[in-house]
Amino acid sequence: MKRPGKLDELFEKVLEHAKGFVLAAFVTVAGLSALVGYRYYQYTQDNPQFCVSCHLMKEAFSEWQKGKHRDVVCQQCHQLSILEKNRLLIAYVVKSNQPLAQTHGREKPWKACRGCHMDNIAQGSVTMNKSYGHARHVFMRGLQCKECHKSSLHNFRPNEKACQSCHKDKGVHGVGMEAFSCLQCHSFAEKTPSMVPKDRCIKCHKKIETSGPMSELLCHKCHYPHGKIQPSSSTCLSECHRNETSVGRHALHLKQGLDCISCHKPHSWVIKKNSSKALCGKCHKAKDPSSFIH
Repeated sequence: MKRPGKLDELFEKVLEHAKGFVLAAFVTVAGLSALVGYRYYQYTQDNPQFCVSCHLMKEAFSEWQKGKHRDVVCQQCHQLSILEKNRLLIAYVVKSNQPLAQTHGREKPWKACRGCHMDNIAQGSVTMNKSYGHARHVFMRGLQCKECHKSSLHNFRPNEKACQSCHKDKGVHGVGMEAFSCLQCHSFAEKTPSMVPKDRCIKCHKKIETSGPMSELLCHKCHYPHGKIQPSSSTCLSECHRNETSVGRHALHLKQGLDCISCHKPHSWVIKKNSSKALCGKCHKAKDPSSFIH
C-alpha cells in the first residue's frame, strides 16, 4: 500500500483548518443576519420612520407629530399580520405607485382604541365617576368608537352630528339655544346618568342664584331643553310640590288664576317681608307672609 505523500498531508491539514474557518464564517454570517433581521423587524414594528418611508404617509405623519397621540408609535394602532404584509408587498410590486386598499389604515386603528382607553370606558360603567357616557354608549348600546368619533389625519374629535342619528327626537327647542351642539350641555364624564353637569348651565346663565331653596337641584329637573324649556305651575306641582295646594292660601290664589311663578320669583323663590308689600299690594292689602301659610 502506497503511503500518502507530503503534499497529501498538507492538503488534509489545510482542509481541516478550512472546515473550522467555514464553520466560523457561517456562524458569523448567520449571527449577523439574525441581528440585521431583528433590527429590521424592530424598525418596521416599532419605528414610526418606517411608515413615513411611504410617500403617501408624509401628511399623516406630520399631523401625528402635532397630535395628542404623538407618544404612541404608529405600529401600536396600525398593525398588519404576516399574511397581510406579503399581500401588500405583492400588490405594491404589481400596482407600483397606485393607491392600495389595506386594513391597517382606516379599519384596524379603531379596534386598537380600547387597548389604551378601556380604563376610561370601564371605570364609567363601574363607578360612573369617570366616563359614564362612554360606558352607556360602548357597553350598553354596543357602539364602536368610529360611530361617534370622526377621524381626520389623527384628529379624533367627537362627531356631534352622529348624536342625531340615534337621538332624532332630541332637538334643542329652547329660545336662543337652537344652534347649540349636544356636547355644549352633555358631558360624557358627568357622574349622573343624564350627563348634564350643573356648572355647564351656570357658565352661560351667570345670574342664576347658587344658594337658597332648590339651588342644589340640577337645572334640567325643571327646564327641559328638548321639550318645554320654561316650567309652569303644573311642573312645580307635579314634580315636587304636590301638597302645596292644601297648605295655607295657595289653593285660593290658584283659583284666582295665579300660578306659582306669579308670586315666587324663579331661583330665589322665598317671599320675604319687604318684597311682599309690593307683590301682595298689586291685588290686595299687603300682609305678613307668615300669615299666608296659616
